[in-house]
Amino acid sequence: MSDRAYPIRPKPDDDPRFTFGLVIDVARVLEEHGYPPVKAGLDIVDLQQALYRFLYVGEERP
Repeated sequence: MSDRAYPIRPKPDDDPRFTFGLVIDVARVLEEHGYPPVKAGLDIVDLQQALYRFLYVGEERP
């Protein structure tokens, strides 16, 4: 089994790849796979936060 690639460093303040465009692209991919469109402001914010947690924060695992 290989080492995990995520979470990564640097944090988004230092990472120009973490943009609103990234969030919109992920929302578009979700829609293309049959999920409802991400259009409401709070849905976009929640998606952005979920991406942030996945990319940069991670979580403690037993």
